[in-house]
Amino acid sequence: MSRTNVNAIPEQDASERWHSQEIGVVYDALNTDEDGLAGDEAQRRLDEYGPNEIESEEGVSLLQIFINQYKPALIWVLIVAAAVMAIVGHTIDAGVIAGVIVFITVFGFLQDYRAEQSIQALQEMSTTYALVRRGGEKTEIDATKVVPGDVIFVESGDIVPADARIVEESNLRVDEGALTGESVGVSKEVGQIDQETALAERKNMLFKDTVVQRGSGTAVVVETGPESEIGQIATALEEAEERDTPFEAEMDRLGKIIAAGVIGAVAVIAISELVIGDTPPLQVFLTAVGIAVSAVPEGLPAVVTLSLALGARRMAEQNALVRRLPIVEALGSVDVICTDKTGTLTEEEMTVQRIVANRETYEVTGTGYDTDGEFLHEGDPIDDERVAEVLRCGMLCNNVDVGLRERDSDRTDALVEDGAAGDGENADVERTYLGDPTEISLFVAAQKAGFDHETLAEEYPRTGEIDFTSARKRMTTVHRTADGDAVAYMKGAPETVVERCDRELVDGELVELTDERRAEIEAKNESFAEDALRVMGFAYRPEVPDEQIQTPNEELEQSMVFLGLQGMLDPPRPEVPGAITGCLDAGINVVMITGDNAVTARAVGKEVGLRSTRVITGPELEEMSDEKLREMVDDVDIFARTSPDHKTRILQTLQAKGHTVAMTGDGVNDAPAVKNADVGVAMGIRGTDVTEQASDIVLLDDNFATIRNAVRGGRRIFDNVRKFVNYLLSGNGGEVTMIFTGTLAGLGLVITPIQVLWINVVTDGIPALTMGVDPAAEDIMERDPRPPQEGVITSRIMASIVGIALFMTVCLLPLFTLNLYGELIPGYDVTDAVFGWSPGYDVGRDLAQTMVFTGFVVMEIVRIQAIRFRYDLGLFSNPWLVLAVVVAVTLQLLVLYTPTGQLLFDVEPLQLVHWAQILVSAAVFALLMALFVKVQDQYFDRY
Repeated sequence: MSRTNVNAIPEQDASERWHSQEIGVVYDALNTDEDGLAGDEAQRRLDEYGPNEIESEEGVSLLQIFINQYKPALIWVLIVAAAVMAIVGHTIDAGVIAGVIVFITVFGFLQDYRAEQSIQALQEMSTTYALVRRGGEKTEIDATKVVPGDVIFVESGDIVPADARIVEESNLRVDEGALTGESVGVSKEVGQIDQETALAERKNMLFKDTVVQRGSGTAVVVETGPESEIGQIATALEEAEERDTPFEAEMDRLGKIIAAGVIGAVAVIAISELVIGDTPPLQVFLTAVGIAVSAVPEGLPAVVTLSLALGARRMAEQNALVRRLPIVEALGSVDVICTDKTGTLTEEEMTVQRIVANRETYEVTGTGYDTDGEFLHEGDPIDDERVAEVLRCGMLCNNVDVGLRERDSDRTDALVEDGAAGDGENADVERTYLGDPTEISLFVAAQKAGFDHETLAEEYPRTGEIDFTSARKRMTTVHRTADGDAVAYMKGAPETVVERCDRELVDGELVELTDERRAEIEAKNESFAEDALRVMGFAYRPEVPDEQIQTPNEELEQSMVFLGLQGMLDPPRPEVPGAITGCLDAGINVVMITGDNAVTARAVGKEVGLRSTRVITGPELEEMSDEKLREMVDDVDIFARTSPDHKTRILQTLQAKGHTVAMTGDGVNDAPAVKNADVGVAMGIRGTDVTEQASDIVLLDDNFATIRNAVRGGRRIFDNVRKFVNYLLSGNGGEVTMIFTGTLAGLGLVITPIQVLWINVVTDGIPALTMGVDPAAEDIMERDPRPPQEGVITSRIMASIVGIALFMTVCLLPLFTLNLYGELIPGYDVTDAVFGWSPGYDVGRDLAQTMVFTGFVVMEIVRIQAIRFRYDLGLFSNPWLVLAVVVAVTLQLLVLYTPTGQLLFDVEPLQLVHWAQILVSAAVFALLMALFVKVQDQYFDRY
């Protein structure tokens, strides 16, 4: 977007020069002045530059969600199978397959649609109105109509409508965390700064969608909409490549393998029958269809979809909202988690942790904005009076307000829907502190000592104030006392406060502040800073000249009495150290990437238990070559003072080394890295719309421990996927092997396509569905992450599928042959049945097929436990699975012993002698499986 007369600023791109030029040059470049734009000129620019808004990525349409359900290869294998069955006249079979397809797609559609609707409910409007000067008059307008050249006015609580160069300011402080990742507000000032100044340090600029914490200011708009700093980051998201999750890629690969296997098996049978044998072509075709149907695990897509959906629901109950079902599993395969610090590892609530008063150091208990806490000296509680004066100063020299605010209705509804919000008595409002986080921490610390701000304000009414500025590094307020005198209180940077003091308050007495004592205070300040505490000094002046009471100036800030220090920190969440330890034990490295300084980042990293506390800063990263970063990235757990480009570069380096990376973020600055990550995780409470749209998972509680729980849930899901893939494919393998063997032996179809469908969809499918809720193995978070190249089907699982298929054939084929030429009833000569075979003499085919059909169902119980055995899961560890087996067996009995079932499936009712044969066959199968599992343990990894 070209600005009017933008050439008035030479050389670099405009966005890189607004902060480094004289304000007069900026005005000239924008063809404006301190009176702002005329109304008609503003409209012309609005038409030229477009509305001041960022077009966030549109949600996925209903049509696209529906189309996405038909992308997996297995769905198309089922569609082809249904079409073939319909062509050859097997309408019932075709109808069953079609029903399975409808169930899979509708179920997946509903789950994806629900997740998309939840995300839409989480979105918030960033700003609605802006105060501008048009034609010399202040006017409130829709913020989307702000244009370059407008003069805007902002004050405490406002959301900045556009990027702007500051013209005037009064105690202006802005929270730029959404853009820069900084956890502490930035004090703004008027003037020029160097061209090379980093974005986070451009103190003469305001940026779109940042929040004014305190003070007021006037600025001239230089960039709007997509040309703003936040807009450029949002635009960069469009360049991020959409990546399939590892699980999506694996399931697609599995579908193609199955499709290839079906084609191969059909080809072999067809060639064998037509070339070697003497079977009519129509019979060959029907046999090929039977094999195709038996080879396709019709229940697999439904089982996978349901398992992922249940996993997504469990994660939602644990405050993690999944936007795409396959991500549920993908999170379980990550081996690196890149996380920001503020609010994820920490409380995002500054807390006073140490106080220096009366020449002693005291510890303060309690975290965040909870007013419960006590003061300790060497571990023992003390009288609050020991720290009362420094705390009184912190509350009086303070601009925090306490009030109630309405909860965001859309966000609250979304959280309640997913179980993330409680049912408190104040469901619609919540108490809030309004002000700078540092001042809030001082305010809360005083409340812990019993100070009440309303009472204190009545006892010490404020009469005047000298504002805090970044240049002064201090703030002073003047108050009337109960006896009518006046007292001044000061807070600020310790060195600034101490240099204005000549006395110190010690045990109620005023003593001289000697050079030796000044050195001790400086040493204590440095000690606090080394522990990443943000330190403030406090002082008061008991005698205030009359002329300074109403209109104080800097002359008042002399001959002060030093009261002490308060050191504060945004403390780690209490559950985070355990969560990080759990991740490290699971072979997952945790990397902190933050906009904060190196000292704070290192201290927090040490406290939460990161593997190492080596820190690389953004400037160091910029000087580092790609090769050097690649060499050392695995050994660094903390990156500080980072920019959006740094985050993306770190992510891509990790991915290039073969890592599967999850990236967390909240601000717009995090969005590119979140979108490019294998698993992008956005913060639901303080996250921006852009980042939520770029993410795969939204944390409804912004808590790192939730990520750990999601990883555990993802691993559990993948274990269960492996189990039921093994279970379903081994069953299909047995069916293919049986049909293949029977055909080559001249026995014809040993089981019909409709019977195969019943097994695949119902008697195998129902237990497989419940395997999706199998409990996690005890060692699930003690294993290393799954290698990226390792798919669902490992060498052990492939051996298991082949072995089970062969054993089922060995055990079931004799049942078919013994019952093919006559029923085994008293008086029947088995020897004649065995040795008196005559091809074409086929009096018992229905019975023989029924024996194989039912034998498959009985053996599913043995197969289930053989597959679950290596996960140390007992038969009754999953009540739903037990119920599913009972249901499957019951349904099979209804098929065998009801006229409708007999007619539909071409089966005969079995007598006790037949059940005895099936049980003997199942016992042999169980013995073979037990031996096979022991052999597998010798040659394959456990999982």
